Amino acid sequence: MSIGIIVFPGSNCDRDLKWAIEGCLGLPTKFLWHETRDLSGLDAIVLPGGFSYGDYLRCGAIARFAPVLESVLEFVKRGGRVLGICNGFQVLTELGLLPGALTRNKDLHFICEPTSLKVTSSKSIWFESYQKHKIITLPIAHGEGRFQCDEDTLKYLQDEELIALRYAKNPNGSIDNIAGITSADGNVLGLMPHPERACDPLLGGEDGRFILQALLG
Repeated sequence: MSIGIIVFPGSNCDRDLKWAIEGCLGLPTKFLWHETRDLSGLDAIVLPGGFSYGDYLRCGAIARFAPVLESVLEFVKRGGRVLGICNGFQVLTELGLLPGALTRNKDLHFICEPTSLKVTSSKSIWFESYQKHKIITLPIAHGEGRFQCDEDTLKYLQDEELIALRYAKNPNGSIDNIAGITSADGNVLGLMPHPERACDPLLGGEDGRFILQALLG
């Protein structure tokens, strides 16, 4: 099994993901430059954190036009698993694979700290091994992580149990304390916290490891 890690100009968590997936899960990874269209031989895709294309216009707005993401859309249609972390989550919303938008934090400050999160849905493949309301801890590091959507979209996310993670104490003003959501089919997950930074008990705990393990299928 092989995991593809997309690299945009401005990505800065791609090597963290490589370390976490290869070192903690023992799986081979492949860096995918944003201009490639070849996803052959890959079983799952991860969009890492960072500042794709410098976050010009708004986070993820330019990245969504990258050639590699045309192939990712087809990959998702075939049921492939895609994980978007932080900037990767922002890109997934811009691409339309996930609803809503990520905007400036309520206090307009960059936040970098460990955060307690509630697992609010075990419906998807990503959290099916978790019990609802389980508390996990993952680090966050973002300036534009405030999830927003209209009332109809929020009701849809709530009714369909697509809100996977909520902040126990909201750090950025996200509506309904949302920290991560899944697609209707469940094969796409976007979240602002960084699971790759919590895969070692000596380096931030292991709560993130179990999320990355869901890439295994």
